[in-house]
Amino acid sequence: MNDMPARPKAGRVLRAICGVAALASASPVLAQPPAPSVDPVRILVKRLDLERYKATIKGLTQFGDRRQGTARNRAAIDWIEAQLKSYGCINTERLTYRFGEEPVHTIAPAKAAVVAGSDEPGLSVGGGRSRGFTRKTGVNTDPNAQPDARIRALDMPPADPGERQEVYCTKIGIGHPNEMYIISGHMDGIGFGEAANDDGSGTALVMELARVFSSPDVQTDRSIRFILWNNEETGLDGAKAYVEQRAALQGTESPVGSGRYPEPKWLGVMQHDMMMFDHGMPRVDGTVSPAQRPEADVNIEFQSNSKMAPQSQELAWALQVANERYASDYPASVGRHMTNTDSTPFMDLAPAVSLRENERGAQIGSGWDPQWHQPTDLYTTYSDKDFLLGLNAAQTTLAATARLAGATLRRGPVQPK
Repeated sequence: MNDMPARPKAGRVLRAICGVAALASASPVLAQPPAPSVDPVRILVKRLDLERYKATIKGLTQFGDRRQGTARNRAAIDWIEAQLKSYGCINTERLTYRFGEEPVHTIAPAKAAVVAGSDEPGLSVGGGRSRGFTRKTGVNTDPNAQPDARIRALDMPPADPGERQEVYCTKIGIGHPNEMYIISGHMDGIGFGEAANDDGSGTALVMELARVFSSPDVQTDRSIRFILWNNEETGLDGAKAYVEQRAALQGTESPVGSGRYPEPKWLGVMQHDMMMFDHGMPRVDGTVSPAQRPEADVNIEFQSNSKMAPQSQELAWALQVANERYASDYPASVGRHMTNTDSTPFMDLAPAVSLRENERGAQIGSGWDPQWHQPTDLYTTYSDKDFLLGLNAAQTTLAATARLAGATLRRGPVQPK
């Protein structure tokens, strides 16, 4: 198994943690201005609101599980695009691609696969090792498992092969419009529920950040793109299509002399996938606590055997530092086993991380979230403490992105909205 790259020297780690200007000037991942006396980042973070975050998730659940290739998926994309425009992120675009038949999903025991080429059993494809008690996990494919007749009827139509779309919009940087950070989540779901957590929670987070950064008094030095992927549940196909179509266009001015960059250079990708449920390890009988654990945290993961591992690790630390300084309730932890999420297609091309509720391979893959791909992934399943964990992830990414992209307020200090 390819393991973690050599540990960075202490000085570099310290500079990454402290955000020293010397490192920022050498690394575009950590390029960020020094904190001014009136901190615009704190003002922007205060513009996030728990009730607005919950309302956005609730709005997404009106389309049921938003399964790709269905009318409800297409209606959800239209709704997301309309919301982005209403926030002021009006330069919305859609990426179009084609997709065939869905893979067959089955329920399987929660036993991690061995990494290819590894002698170590029990390791997930991301490199994490399951520990403690586990539960069976997989995808519910039985519509009759959904007791709510309205939701069952909404989720019943199957996916059809054909054209797919995903929507995004961009905050254009005033100093370096040819460079950008990507903030993303996936809007499709499966399991005959409402996909409230997987991934309504991540989609709503991206939309809320688009709202805050699109305020007319906010400007950034570098560009920020807000993307809502489709086809994640079939194997990251929407993100793969984006990389295939757009990677070669990075940093190219079009038309020449226009100052426009349809695909700015990727400085970092921050994916958000399942943000709310951190209730701890399953008990001996397989049940999971109904309450959010007091030590819940935001998991920030990079992939240690990717080609951009050192840069991705720096990005992860920048997010952790932002969480420590600006998040209101829950801390963040950094791990090295990013896997099975839409940042994966980017990880050998740009710094890439994933933010989520638990470690994907070692915890979610072992049944720590009993709502994962199940009919119980409903808005009503979650408490305010669950939603608050998602909001803290939003605070984390907003603060880090604001510093990395050089966010300022045009008219000086303003009151939080």
